[in-house]
Amino acid sequence: MKSVFSFIIFILIVSNLFSQQRKLTSFEQLKSAYDIQDSVMIKTRDGALISAIVVRKKGVSGPKPVIFQFTIYVSDNGRDLKSLKKAVDNDYVGVIAYSRGKRFSPNEIFPYENDGDDAYDVIDWISKQSWCNGSIGMYGGSYNGFTQWAACKKMHPALKTIVPYVANRPGLGWPMENNVFINPNYEWSFYVGNNRYLDTIVGNDRQRFRKMQFKWWETGVAYNKMDSIDKSPNRFFQKWLKHPSFDKYWQKMTPYKKDFAQINIPILIIDGYYNDSQNSSLYYLKELQKYNPKNRPYVIIGPYSHFGAQREGNPILNDYKVDANALINTPEITYQWFDYILKNGPKPAILKDKINYQVMGANEWRSAPSIEKMSNGFLKFYLSDAKAGKFYSLSSNKPLKKNYLYQEVDFANREISNNDYYPDPIIRKELDTTNGFVFISDPLKEPLLVNGSFLGEIKLSSNKKDLDVGVTLYEVMPDGSYFHLAYFIGRASYAKDITKRNLLKPNEIESFTFSNTHLVSKQLRKGSRLLITLNVNKNAFSELNYGTGKEVSEETIKDAKEPLKIKWYNDSFVKIPIWK
Repeated sequence: MKSVFSFIIFILIVSNLFSQQRKLTSFEQLKSAYDIQDSVMIKTRDGALISAIVVRKKGVSGPKPVIFQFTIYVSDNGRDLKSLKKAVDNDYVGVIAYSRGKRFSPNEIFPYENDGDDAYDVIDWISKQSWCNGSIGMYGGSYNGFTQWAACKKMHPALKTIVPYVANRPGLGWPMENNVFINPNYEWSFYVGNNRYLDTIVGNDRQRFRKMQFKWWETGVAYNKMDSIDKSPNRFFQKWLKHPSFDKYWQKMTPYKKDFAQINIPILIIDGYYNDSQNSSLYYLKELQKYNPKNRPYVIIGPYSHFGAQREGNPILNDYKVDANALINTPEITYQWFDYILKNGPKPAILKDKINYQVMGANEWRSAPSIEKMSNGFLKFYLSDAKAGKFYSLSSNKPLKKNYLYQEVDFANREISNNDYYPDPIIRKELDTTNGFVFISDPLKEPLLVNGSFLGEIKLSSNKKDLDVGVTLYEVMPDGSYFHLAYFIGRASYAKDITKRNLLKPNEIESFTFSNTHLVSKQLRKGSRLLITLNVNKNAFSELNYGTGKEVSEETIKDAKEPLKIKWYNDSFVKIPIWK
């Protein structure tokens, strides 16, 4: 047995040596054709050092436009060099820079906090190099999408365009959604913050973090004690919890309000219906249209996940087989866009109008001049108290008599979870109706296109000062299966103002509107029905709001002495955007 073990170790060592040799060989091959500066250090105005890589084609003289990526994700597997090579092969100079504290930067790591100012300084440095012709474009997804918008907080004249995919907006789509902290974001801070590269071992230890969150759920300790359960301090998590409102801490990271007025460069946004942080992209888009209506970005959106939107889509997405024509090549479109903006090339063929979206179930693409113009009407449904079979009626008629549906939620009972809103799988055969309320419409008499983001107004009264609400929209297809269209999760006390908490008045009728839901386009067939689930959010996958009015992250199961008693009034409604 010992000899077998020694042989296995020998094989692993040899394999690792060959792997390292392949990397060296690949790097040496690149160096023979490309001028690679892999240890560039750029000094910021406040004295920090940013690590960067610059790649140019050997033997090519004269300045060129520059394609710039700014990221916290430092790759040592050749991915970054590959992306820089693609820029050079498309007749650009490729530059990638890393957030302060990453790769060779000696500074402390602070995700999100310094990237706007640092991006400006890197762009300024690039613009002054002899190989730059004064035109810089940025692209990338997720965090790399955020850094592009952060770079627009203060516009540098050399930045000519950005192409953000599934861009994060700290404080809105991450690490919380509509002021509710979401647990799967927890381990990310270890992944990017444990070292100057990426801690893939700790950051991807799903079992460790699932065990942690379920222990938090079962024991009922305060949310801000999560890292105590893990026995590993999470300084970023603790810092973020101190900012449950969309306050100045979050506001200063990217353009906020009038900052958008000075963004005059062309922009291409790429996102997905099933991207978890889609509301971040919609935030940037809507705020830019609000404060600078003359600058209307182009948008490409379809049935993609967070990662699928950044690559070539998802042929199978959460068990749903997407339409044949839904898949796009995001990198290819990106360089078509750069050629269009930076080299006066043709506009990418997919861009028929400002908003370009794939219609699920119809196997077609459509376009519109704005998100608002995606629809030409709404279906307004009331969440009535009248029974419709095993569910309640989603009625187009306002109730003649005001009434309510009564619900109790015992936060001390950890045997029962509420609010199964996440779209995985997208199509399901059964729906959990054991908690909350389900409302269903009459069958459609003709096909219908749901196009846009649904919205609504909830009227309620409760014995508590706060609660987290979940609303999910489904299509019930003629075969009885449920197709997940979109959802909303949010904190009632922030519904009026995400920057300031306004507690509910116990036992008084309150109303709050919501619109920050996920955009979707889906062709519904004749005979389909629309269905809404309404619930209080209570599960192991997000922060738990006991309703005392205290800081939610400090509440414990001891605050669950009395169940939440809530009345959902029947003049609550949803509005579903449609194209007739």
